[in-house]
Amino acid sequence: MLAGKPDYIIQKNKKIIPVEYKSTVHKHPRKNHIYQLAAYCHLIEENSKSFVPYGVLVYNDKTFNISYDPKLRFELEEIISSMRNIMKSGKIYRNHNEINRCKNCSMRNNCDLKLI
Repeated sequence: MLAGKPDYIIQKNKKIIPVEYKSTVHKHPRKNHIYQLAAYCHLIEENSKSFVPYGVLVYNDKTFNISYDPKLRFELEEIISSMRNIMKSGKIYRNHNEINRCKNCSMRNNCDLKLI
């Protein structure tokens, strides 16, 4: 089951738009932030039964409109499928070397490879 909520939801031209705020600075949107925003688009569509054309990713210095297009939809579905398969298998692998990510990870209790 996919769950979560964006920081804000705005309505523009009768469309519901999720807004995710990150208190950091980036020149370009980070992939993990894009996928998080895509998940919010998906959840809003699922719950409101209405089309979500894009989401807004806000960093301290820049704002990006992220199109929820067919390519991003497909990538999100692939990620969700992969996550479900990992959860079923019970085999969780760390794919980074960042202590803060480990510290805040929702899978921390099930991971044998945690950094801390």
